[in-house]
Amino acid sequence: MKRTPVKIRVIYADTDAMGIVYHTNYIRWFEIGRTELFREMEASGLNLPLTQAYCHYFLPAYYDDIVLVETDINYLKRASIKFTYRIWDENRQNLLTEGYTVHACTDRNGKVLRIPATTADKINQFIRKSKEQRETNGGKDR
Repeated sequence: MKRTPVKIRVIYADTDAMGIVYHTNYIRWFEIGRTELFREMEASGLNLPLTQAYCHYFLPAYYDDIVLVETDINYLKRASIKFTYRIWDENRQNLLTEGYTVHACTDRNGKVLRIPATTADKINQFIRKSKEQRETNGGKDR
């Protein structure tokens, strides 16, 4: 399965007074990438509250830039999932930030649930194909 990067144009509201993207917007862009990945996988309908978030900033993005958000799945456990993210400039020349989020799977009342088997199968298939793709590219994720 080929991952499709999400293209986002930086709007004025995403920036600070210097025209640089405010740091919390990268986490919001992670969520956009995760949502689109699940849409592509047809694996929606889960409640996935955030339990951990990590973001390492390398270079800033600026007002009116176009950034690419790449989302991958690092692991799937019985009731949790870890997504990894890379945000690039439009030409994929510069890695702007990378990070991850970990999510629990819960019902509407917040009770932790095992990820449904049909969804887990789709996710595990994605993880296998993503790993094969990286190995084909010599370990590079580009």
